[in-house]
Amino acid sequence: MVRIRHQYSYWFAAPGIALYLFFFVVPSLTSFFFSLTRWSLTEWTFIGLDNFRAFLDEPFLSKAIANTFVYALATMVPKVLIGLPLAAFLVSGFRAAGFVRSVIFFPTLVSTVGIGITFRVLMNPTYGLIDQALGAVGIRGPEWLSDPDLALLSVAAVDVWSGIGIATLIFVSGVVSIPQQYFEAATVDGAGALRRFFAITVPLTRPATATVVILALIGGLRAFDLIWVMTGGGPGFASDVLGSVIFKQYTAGFYGLSTAGNVIMFVIVAAIAYPVSRLLTRREVDL
Repeated sequence: MVRIRHQYSYWFAAPGIALYLFFFVVPSLTSFFFSLTRWSLTEWTFIGLDNFRAFLDEPFLSKAIANTFVYALATMVPKVLIGLPLAAFLVSGFRAAGFVRSVIFFPTLVSTVGIGITFRVLMNPTYGLIDQALGAVGIRGPEWLSDPDLALLSVAAVDVWSGIGIATLIFVSGVVSIPQQYFEAATVDGAGALRRFFAITVPLTRPATATVVILALIGGLRAFDLIWVMTGGGPGFASDVLGSVIFKQYTAGFYGLSTAGNVIMFVIVAAIAYPVSRLLTRREVDL
């Protein structure tokens, strides 16, 4: 009987395992192999670690890596600091909560390219709506995407705007899972809304916080599309990140070099995301 039950469960898992092998394991192993070659669509030549040496010798690689970490932190921290209070507010029972939740979640339904093109127009210093609105109240708007010190942070702000809906949705699921008896007991003891938020909501939504932090961190470290659409890595190399450096190598025809860059980015993301995940989930609150 035990043997039959085990075979039954294996057959159920087989389609999932096959899809995982075909869509993740095989492409990953293929990428590792081609990172050691000089390849085109029709032929390849094994060259060992030359691609990795050439990629690490890129003159602006250190700047791109630093920008990658800045972008990851600049997008992750606001998603947590804004998403959790916003989720607590949305489940507080006010009348327009459903409408506000839809408005916040709407940007996640729009493609990243569409968002990037829209904000590139809105942030134009000459005819952009944002600078015109600031000018109407006597404030001279900055050059959001042309200032080397501001371009990357401007894109990060758009990333936070577009991704806050997902973060809030995850936090909402964490907040509604907290037993209401905790809030009722705290209210009876005289705790106000702020005290209930920090004493009950924040610690008991730790699993949701860990999920948001890990997803936002991985998304920030792998960022490419929004940055490329809005700035192209510019001005100059001011907003270049690891993903845009890899893409530039690819479009220049250095396929093996760009594949090696992808492997390096995979190692960096895994080396950071795994210990952060272990740290955040090690002492999850047992609800």
